[in-house]
Amino acid sequence: MKKKVLFIDRDGTMIKEPADEQIDAFDKLIFYPKVFTYLGKIAKELDFELAMITNQDGLGTDIYPEETFWPVHNFIIESFKNEGVVFSDVFIDKTFPHENADTRKPKTGLLTKYFSEDYDLENSFVIGDRLTDIELAKNLGAKGIFINDNTNLGTDEISVKRSELDTFIGIESNDWEQIYEFLKLENRTAELTRNTNETKIYIKLNLDGTGKSKISTGIAFFDHMLDQIARHGNMDVTIQVKGDLEVDEHHTIEDTMIALGEVFAKALGNKLGIERYGFCLPMDDCLAQVAIDFGGRNWLVWDVEFKREMIGKMPTEMFYHLFKSFTDGARCNLNIKAEGQNEHHKIEGIFKAFAKAIKAAVKRDSEKMILPSTKGML
Repeated sequence: MKKKVLFIDRDGTMIKEPADEQIDAFDKLIFYPKVFTYLGKIAKELDFELAMITNQDGLGTDIYPEETFWPVHNFIIESFKNEGVVFSDVFIDKTFPHENADTRKPKTGLLTKYFSEDYDLENSFVIGDRLTDIELAKNLGAKGIFINDNTNLGTDEISVKRSELDTFIGIESNDWEQIYEFLKLENRTAELTRNTNETKIYIKLNLDGTGKSKISTGIAFFDHMLDQIARHGNMDVTIQVKGDLEVDEHHTIEDTMIALGEVFAKALGNKLGIERYGFCLPMDDCLAQVAIDFGGRNWLVWDVEFKREMIGKMPTEMFYHLFKSFTDGARCNLNIKAEGQNEHHKIEGIFKAFAKAIKAAVKRDSEKMILPSTKGML
């Protein structure tokens, strides 16, 4: 099996970085909060090889003598070793001056051994406090974990580079507990293409996203409702649909929700650690209640009445059908009830409650990665 690697910066990531950027005395040494606990759990529980890579400008010159560096550095390495954190390699670039040096981050000159069939760089990470660490991740074909405590993100130059590298940031956090949870749980993503004579559908889902959506079904109100799922469920959703709207809207809505349900089932995978159940919320004059169970069986209970035939360009009779289609694809139970006077508020409240129910149900506890079932399977 190919090995995944955590390439971890030292200063500003595992230890605090002083103003002069040199850890050349023990009284400058401050370990990052929670780093021993959670880097220790990463080393013990997860299947990553650990490698330290650090730039130490001028090391070995008069401005940064090696005799002041090594005692502190060796103490750092030994301290982590005592907590079960062992680095398979420690890479130190001390090139000075460092302009155009192939060995200096973000260049990969020190890391050529990892460009082989033995390593899974696509699922590896670089953890660091500078955008050059994220750039290193990009150059390796990996993802970055960005600790931004000591980086000035206010300048135009840095902001531009940040925008270029955003897609390579797996998580941004200065909390090692959050980093551990991110690495342990990993993002649950899935995508699906479903083409028939009536519809052509592409869906991509990240259950652990931030609420981003890119949705186009050809039915504006349907797009608006699907956006609620992404936004209020804190998941990233791309849905692109071309349907036979010249016939009517039925096939587009039905097939989209079947496909969306199937993508949810795929992304949930083995369902380890999920809460499984999950919401009730008001929207002006309306009260919407949605309960969900990703238990592996499809069922829909629908207690909603509409007084209008259409909302936007969607027939109200299709709302029951679209949720039924989702339960078929996702193999989940849904119980939906809504009361109120305004029909737009009523269905929008349902979709928001649906999103919140999903968010609650798919939430995981990294300390309790067990299957929420007495049957032993879902």
